[in-house]
Amino acid sequence: MTTHPRPRLDERRLRLAWQSASLLLGYPDDDLLRLAGLVRQATDQLPPSVADPLRAFLGHLEHTSQTELAQAFVSTFDHQRRCCLYLTYFQHGDTRNRGVALLRFKTAYRAAGMELTDAELPDHLSVLLEFGATADTGAAWDLLMDHRAGLELLRLALTDLGSPWSSVVEAVCATLPPLRGDDRKAVMKLAAEGPPAEEVGLAPFAPPEYMPEPHRAVALPLPTFSPSMRGARR
Repeated sequence: MTTHPRPRLDERRLRLAWQSASLLLGYPDDDLLRLAGLVRQATDQLPPSVADPLRAFLGHLEHTSQTELAQAFVSTFDHQRRCCLYLTYFQHGDTRNRGVALLRFKTAYRAAGMELTDAELPDHLSVLLEFGATADTGAAWDLLMDHRAGLELLRLALTDLGSPWSSVVEAVCATLPPLRGDDRKAVMKLAAEGPPAEEVGLAPFAPPEYMPEPHRAVALPLPTFSPSMRGARR
């Protein structure tokens, strides 16, 4: 298995950054709006490279109606395949290899005692960030780094669209090391070729439940800011 560079942020701030981004990448419902102030307070503990893009999105959140936010969320993530929030899709498309990749996510979650509901896909970026923030930071780090090319491609796609959510993904990318040569090549390759397509007649190696539609709706867990974090920001 590839050995990845370790985080530059300490674990407490890394968890706080991922927890905040996980929430902001969720559907803009009443819970998100209710917790936005807490996320803004949390940014005071993060470095500018992470805090500034999160604050940029929070500013958009505060000055946009909930109806507009919801419409933009659906048009961006449900109707734009290149803005897919499911990380394995970029590398594997809907091929049988994606089923194996999804199984790796679920195995990591189960090892940390985290069980997803049937409505949740393990490679959804918000789910992975929540896992890293609340369960196993190291395992989430390795999964993010292994899917770095897809994450960067998502960031570029959102930036090209002028989407406010590009700031949130930018903040996530800022918690990771700078792209290295191989990572840059992988991003360029994905951008040029797109996700692979399955050959006709090939049965998936993984069970059907691990081969979801790329834009299936998910019910995301809300990040839970710990009492110690709340107390630190009073």
